Amino acid sequence: MEEFQRQIANGYIIERVNLYQATIAEAMKFKKHLELDIELGYKIIIIDLSNCNSLDPAFIGVMVVTLKQLIRLGGSIKIVKPGMFSKSMLNLTGTIEIFELYESLENAIVSMSISSQRINEFNSSGLDQLAMA
Repeated sequence: MEEFQRQIANGYIIERVNLYQATIAEAMKFKKHLELDIELGYKIIIIDLSNCNSLDPAFIGVMVVTLKQLIRLGGSIKIVKPGMFSKSMLNLTGTIEIFELYESLENAIVSMSISSQRINEFNSSGLDQLAMA
């Protein structure tokens, strides 16, 4: 099994991390994966950590830097089910507050369709109000 698997589902990119421990050694490889995702035009990236038990601070740093870049582009990162140690490391570093965490990949995907539905509803109602003025 590859360390990182890229998958596209419902128009969203999913990066599955298949490492028991995500260390500084893998952080640079993962950074290249995320950079390619952005170059391909994806603004919302789902990172599936359900197979990963341990996150090195450097690996978390790669996700934070990528998140900042995506926010500037109007995007975000959604994280799926980090292992207990990973979740505690995200808590310890304070970064858990900046990521959207989901218990399953399905929940992360559903959250995106709900968000885009709200944006579409807002845009269409806003346009209607402008047309009436």
